[in-house]
Order: sequence, then C-alpha cells, then structure tokens
Amino acid sequence: MKKYAVIGNPVHHSLSPMIHAQFAEQFGLSISYEKILSPLGDFAKDSMNFIASGGLGFNITLPYKVNAYEFCSKLTLNAEAAGAVNTIKVERNEIFGDNTDGIGLVNDFKNNLQQSFEGKEVLIIGAGGATQGILKPILDCNPEKILLANRTKEKSLKLSQKFSKYGKVCGFGLDQIKAKSVDIVINATSASLDGKMPEITGGVAQGAFCYDLMYGVETPFMKWANKNSASKVSDGLGMLVEQAASSFTFWHSKTPDTKEVIKLIRAKVD
Repeated sequence: MKKYAVIGNPVHHSLSPMIHAQFAEQFGLSISYEKILSPLGDFAKDSMNFIASGGLGFNITLPYKVNAYEFCSKLTLNAEAAGAVNTIKVERNEIFGDNTDGIGLVNDFKNNLQQSFEGKEVLIIGAGGATQGILKPILDCNPEKILLANRTKEKSLKLSQKFSKYGKVCGFGLDQIKAKSVDIVINATSASLDGKMPEITGGVAQGAFCYDLMYGVETPFMKWANKNSASKVSDGLGMLVEQAASSFTFWHSKTPDTKEVIKLIRAKVD
C-alpha cells in the first residue's frame, strides 16, 4: 500500500484524507493517507521520518508551506512563484515541491463555476501567502489586470512588483478601493476565519462574481457580496477539492473526477 499524508498544525480538521480516499477509489488504487500533527519547529524532522517510513508524497497545510518550500530539492514554476509548497513528491532520491492552490482555484472557476479570468478585471483582497499562491495561475489565464488591495499598502505594492513579469498587477491600500464595480472579487484574507469582513466599499461588488477562499457556512464576505448586489457568490470548497485533485495528479499521473467529491464534501461541511 502506497503511503501519503498531510502535515500541519493544527491538522485534525483536514478533509484531505477523505478527498484522496475518494480519488483513489475512482482508479482502484490502494493507498493510505494519514494526518501528521507536527509540533512547531519539527516540520523537517517529521517530514524526513515520514519519507524514511516509506512515504511517497504528502500535502502541507498551515503553518508549514514556506518550510516545505525550503525543504524541497526541486520546485515547479508555480511553487517557485508562490514561494510556498503544499504538495511534495518523493522520487529518485529527489524531493519535488509543487503549489496546487492557484491551479485549484482556476480549475474551480472553469470546471464548476463556469467562470473565466480571461480579459477580466480582478480585485484580490489581501497580500499574504494565500494571494501569493494564486497570483501566477490567475495571470496565466490572461486577465485584463489584477488589482491587489491590502490593509498595509506597502505589502501589496511589493507583491505587485514581484508578479508584474507575469501580467498587469496594481497594488494599493484597502482604503483606496473605488466604489466602481469590477468583474471578479476574491477574498484572500483570513478575516472570514474570525467572523470578520475587510472594510471595503460595497460598490465594487455590484454585478461582480465574488469568491471567498474560505469555505463552509456563508462567510461575512459572502454576506457582504450578496448585500451589495454581486451577480454570483461562492465559497472556496471547490478550490479545496480541485487543488487536492492536482496534488493527486502530481503523485499518480491520473486526473480524478471532482464533481461527485465536491458534492460529498459539501454535504459534510454544510
């Protein structure tokens, strides 16, 4: 039986074992997938122990995605751009790192929500690790431009400069968002986890497709979007399953069907 895992802290809440079990079943693969709670400071040691025990690959969740980036011997272009790794594959004595968050988001838009980034004006709220993980895959879809808004303007400016080689990105402060609608608004802050909503003008949501990277019950951002006449509103559950599907493909060179798995996970979290 091939061994896989997810490593993080905390990790008890992870839906990855259930998702990967569903994917493996589609292909009749016999795999194990465990949760590894790694105490702060022990990521490299716990990763090496898992590899030494026969582990062939693992997912990485908070707070270790940057540690995982530093742990790898080879990186994909998406991992390099993100500066973070959420999927590791062990092969031929090499440790390969990928970041499937952005491609998971893009595939959720394309496969499940019938939305396209091409030619669109996209506002992303937040300039942390989540944003860094999704920027390049979105820019690869040729949007008209990405507007990057963050509470501290300097952070969004720095990130926009870093990613400008992939496409048009403009950085500014949250208080500089104009009450003018855009095509797509993505909440990439962790405010929803705390039951909060970034303070931004409602006019920007009018007629827009609004997407929260968080998932589960209706988030404060989703409520704000509905209140301000968004054309469509979604949480990030599809992204969770789609990024897992990309991890599965990275390990097994097989592309699983995600639609039924999204339905199953939706029933679990709602």
